[in-house]
Formats: sequence, C-alpha cells, structure tokens
Amino acid sequence: MTDFQVAAVLLTLTAALAYVNARVLRMPPAIGLMAMALLASLVGLALDATGVSDIGAQVTTLLDKVDLAYALLHGMLGILLFAGALHVNLGDLHAQRWPIAVLALVGTALSTAVVGGGAYLVFDLLGLPVPLIYCLLFGSLISPTDPIAVLGILKSAGAPHGLAVTITGESLFNDGVGVVIFLVLLGVAAGGEPDAVSIGQMFVQEAIGGAVFGLLVGYVGFRLLRSIEQYSVEILITLAMVFGGYAAAEALHLSAPITAVTSGLLIGNHGRTLAMSASTREHLDTFWELIDEILNAVLFLLIGLEVVHLTLTADLALAAIVMIPLVLLARLLAVGVPAAIMPRFRRANPGAVAILTWGGLRGGISVALALSLPAGPERSTILVVTYAVVVFAILIQGLSLGRLIRRLTAPGRASPPA
Repeated sequence: MTDFQVAAVLLTLTAALAYVNARVLRMPPAIGLMAMALLASLVGLALDATGVSDIGAQVTTLLDKVDLAYALLHGMLGILLFAGALHVNLGDLHAQRWPIAVLALVGTALSTAVVGGGAYLVFDLLGLPVPLIYCLLFGSLISPTDPIAVLGILKSAGAPHGLAVTITGESLFNDGVGVVIFLVLLGVAAGGEPDAVSIGQMFVQEAIGGAVFGLLVGYVGFRLLRSIEQYSVEILITLAMVFGGYAAAEALHLSAPITAVTSGLLIGNHGRTLAMSASTREHLDTFWELIDEILNAVLFLLIGLEVVHLTLTADLALAAIVMIPLVLLARLLAVGVPAAIMPRFRRANPGAVAILTWGGLRGGISVALALSLPAGPERSTILVVTYAVVVFAILIQGLSLGRLIRRLTAPGRASPPA
C-alpha cells in the first residue's frame, strides 16, 4: 500500500467508527473509537486463529506502514499540544502553579521509582527476565499523564475549575519531565553512566530550554500575527509555529512538546486577544478545534488497532493484570505525597487526591515511548504491560471519571476526602 492509500484507509475507518459511536454508542469520541477498534482487532485475531479469515493479518500489514511512535512523537504530539494549550488560561495556570509544578516534577519522579521497583519484583516473581533498568524505563514512560487523553476526557467530566486546571496543567508539562527521565534511563540501558551533573544539564537543556524556545517561537508568531489582518495567512503562521518550532526544537535537542505548549499558551492568551480580530479568532478556533478532534480520533483508532502487534502469553497477561493496580498505587503516592505538603490545595479542592489519582490517564505517549524501545524480549514485555495499563486508563478510568467527580464534589457533601 502507498502512503496515500494507508491514510485513506485510516481516515475512512475513523469516520465510519466515529459515525457509529455518535449514532449508537454515544460514548466520548476518543473512548468510543478506541473501544471499537480494540474490539475489531480482537475479533480479527480470533477469526485468524480459527482460520475463518485473515483480517488480523491485514490490519497488521496496515499498521506496519504506520510508525505510531514516530508519527506521534515527531508530528501529531506537537499539533495536539498546541491546540490544547490555545484555550488554557495563563492566569488560571499561575493560580495553580505550585500544585502543577510539584505534581509534574516530584510526582513523576516518585511514580517512576515506585513503578520501576514494583515492576522489577513482579517480573522476577513471574519468571520474566526484565532488568531493573528496563523496569525503571517502564516506570518513566507510564508515569506521565497523557495530555491528549486528559484534555479530551476532561471536556465532559465536569471537574471543578481549579482542579481541572491542575489536571490539565500537570498533563501538559509532566510529559516533558517524563521524557527527560526516559532518555536518561535509556542512555543507561545502552551502556552510558550519566552522573547527577549531566542529568541536571539534560533537564535544563530539554525542559527549561524547550520552554524558553517556545516563548521565543510564540513571540515571533505574535509579532507576525499582529502585523497582518488576513485569517488564512494567520492560520498558516500558527501552523508554521507548530511544525517549524517543533522541528527546530528537536534539532536543538530541546523538549519539542514543551516548546509546543509554551508557544500555544502565549498565542492563546495574548495572540488571540491582542493580535487578532474577532473574525480571525473565530476562524482560528474552529480550525484548531477541528484539527484537534480529527487527530485525536485517528490516534485513538491506532491505539485500539495496535493490539494486533502484541504477543500475549499467560505470564504476560498475569503481569499486566498485576501492573494495573501497581500503577494506580504509584499514582496515589505521586499525588498524595505532594498534596500532603499543600494543605491549602486539599482544602480548596474536595476529593483532590482521589480525583487526581483516578484522573491520571495514560494514553498514546506511553504506547509510543514503549514502541520506541530497542528490539528485545524486554521490549515485548513492556509493550504488553504498557498497553494493558493504557486500555484500562482510557476505557475504565476515562468512562468513570465524570461520575467520580460528581460524587466527590457534590454540594453538601459532609466530609470530602483529603
């Protein structure tokens, strides 16, 4: 199949499943698409196993033409982060800056250590030969909450404003922290021996450098937008900011996701109000909302289809089942410890720890990082476990998050949990 044919099949399949979801299932779009794609993949594999058809093999052939890890980490992610950041209020982020910063930094590091150590014990007990460094790699890729999944589901979850800002802000920034930890550990796995100084330098270069570069990209874009009044050209400028800024950040070894977030925040908060007319804002918002919805739909379709690439054994299935509560426990600790040192935040947000724990959704970024691991038995194990955690997060946590929020934040609740 040519690249055009692959794109045509994926978009047609996405449109068909989105229609079925809208007319029949009426689930949140991302969840509905992934659920149907996952079910279709499992049915295809079952039919293949019984010799009835070769649908599973055809899906595998299709996915072999799509490098999900590359497509997400070096293309789709920047677009989705920029689109999400466009409508996040900087004043709200500033008001929740300490909870967001502590959760993104301390929470991600703590979760990486807890998941990595727990995974090492679980894999060892089950006789799965996974070295400690790969267990820590699993911890680093599964600990950041996925901004794409979180932003999509929070739209309909009904979280209190302050808590929604905290969840959104954490998800936008902790992926940069998680990726830095992942890269450091990947270097160790490849035989490197980074010290504390080199790790600190990498963090400053990737995270801080990415934020500064994003502000620079945003400022240049802001000045260009302010000098013209033609919505088609202005939308092209924002596209250039996303693609050009993301590519330049990667070339400079900066965090491209953080670059996309910071440039999106600047344009969303200053560019939309100070550099655009009302007509341009309307066109810009419509354009980026459509791009966001379409790419989200395609991404979650791909996640659902990726199950055909997994090699599942009894030991791996058991490991995946055990790892889901372990990851939730690590998330609880990653949220609970920072919340313990921020009593004002807990008092202002009833049920904060429970909501942040259950709302810590994992998604495409975790799958993409797992797919980017070097080939080997460790990669297969980590990929299966990662996929299980992501599917549970999207289908179970995502579908029940709204009900949990309404229950814990209901008016007149006598004693909200800490």
